Amino acid sequence: MSSPVRTRAVLLVVSLALMTVVSAVSGLNTALPEIAVATGADQTELTWILDSYTVVFAGLLLLAGAVGDRYGRRLLLAAGLVVFAVTSAAGLLVDTPTALIVIRALSGIGAAAIMPSTLSVITTSFPPAERGKAVGVWVGVAGGGAVLGLLATALLLEFFDWSSFFALNLVLALVALGGVLRWVPESREPAQRLDWAGGLLSLVGVGALVLGIIEGAARGWDDPVSVGGFVVGGVALVAFVLRELRTDQPLLDPRVFRDRGLTAGSLSITVQFFAQFGFIYVGIQYLQYVAGFSPLEAALRLLPMAVVVIPASRLAGSLSRRHSQKLLGTIGLVLLASGLFLLARQDAEFDVWRFWGALCVYGLGMAFAATPATTAITSAMPDDKQGVASAVNDVSREVGSAIGIAVLGAALTTVYRDEVAAATGALPAQLSRAVESGLAFTRMSPPPGTEAVWPRLVTAAEEAFVAGMSQALTVAAVVVAVTALVVAVMAPRHREVGSAGLPESEGRPAPATRERV
Repeated sequence: MSSPVRTRAVLLVVSLALMTVVSAVSGLNTALPEIAVATGADQTELTWILDSYTVVFAGLLLLAGAVGDRYGRRLLLAAGLVVFAVTSAAGLLVDTPTALIVIRALSGIGAAAIMPSTLSVITTSFPPAERGKAVGVWVGVAGGGAVLGLLATALLLEFFDWSSFFALNLVLALVALGGVLRWVPESREPAQRLDWAGGLLSLVGVGALVLGIIEGAARGWDDPVSVGGFVVGGVALVAFVLRELRTDQPLLDPRVFRDRGLTAGSLSITVQFFAQFGFIYVGIQYLQYVAGFSPLEAALRLLPMAVVVIPASRLAGSLSRRHSQKLLGTIGLVLLASGLFLLARQDAEFDVWRFWGALCVYGLGMAFAATPATTAITSAMPDDKQGVASAVNDVSREVGSAIGIAVLGAALTTVYRDEVAAATGALPAQLSRAVESGLAFTRMSPPPGTEAVWPRLVTAAEEAFVAGMSQALTVAAVVVAVTALVVAVMAPRHREVGSAGLPESEGRPAPATRERV
């Protein structure tokens, strides 16, 4: 990097590109109610408007990372932003659910090109002395960006219609594209041969697995679509592993998972985003339906998490040069579990200071756990595979996010239905089903003949929801706490050193020479 000014410019540009992707995942949740009204989308169509992006995004990550390594990380980042900008512009022009599903799926292609490129640009461009802090900034944006995306979209919806979500994506993509073309250097490994067969198997395997998780949560785990997703995904991933073990230039050599730092880091990232997106899914409903806040007010109540995660991640990046993943990552996971336990104790009477205090502990834990885990993943592979290393990190995030929403959503729903059943026994069947489906019914006017019991019904449903939320977040906290123990045992004792991140005695391949253009 030629100067500190250019270094900061590159970091700002890749952070903005990353924010473009992350905000598109979380922000749409806020706009879905308006989309349903404006387009007539039913619940299945709304689910696919949201999830078509995630399935395509997750499935393409490994292949996209390899394409960036081979043909140019800056080139792939710019191409991804172009695709994202074009699909966002198209989103401003359509008004049917089917068109929105197609546009979101195409946006997922752009996102898959953008996200691993942002991290691999950092790990291949920044010198070792600056890399930890830069990765910390990336982690902060990746972790806090979900809340900022919710806030930005909710703010726009206060003044504009649902299409403003796509306008925000378009502006972010265009500004980031200009920065990439101006500031980001090119790096690539032209000698690498691209494993297209492995890429196709990874696309089918990861995409089908994420599809199975998403559909299992919505339709039931024994539904043919969900079972089919798991079967196809499992077969494709086994075929992927066998293929990669036999080819001389694999897309991702499965033997890299012998590296305890990489394995512990991947597990940690998966569990962290299991907790984060599961919490956001549950927490947003609590803030709107139980605490009674508007989408914008609810997003503002979550803002302390982003305020803590972003600067704390930069601090964690500095600390990771002196302390190992075993120490720093374990401390972070313990803090994250503690924050979740505190959030699980929230009751129907919203206490903002208790909620914010728990969010601060939670955010600090995310920062201290994610930065060393991400560094461990990228450091475990040579420089000529940094796009793939970044994709491994991103696949861990996406799979963890999908599992978190599915598992914590299922825990919430199960407890809620059990708890509210006593209050719905004497209701008409249609109203009973509406109440048992979730708290959205509280926004309805009382049906004729139920005015007298309606306040008690709403109170019972809110208490049932809080019980379900407590159960779901306790499950998340236990999973994170167990993962902290695993990381404490599994992660290596050494701290990350050198451009490859591991001492030469560990047998890490020497960094490949990067072509600069």
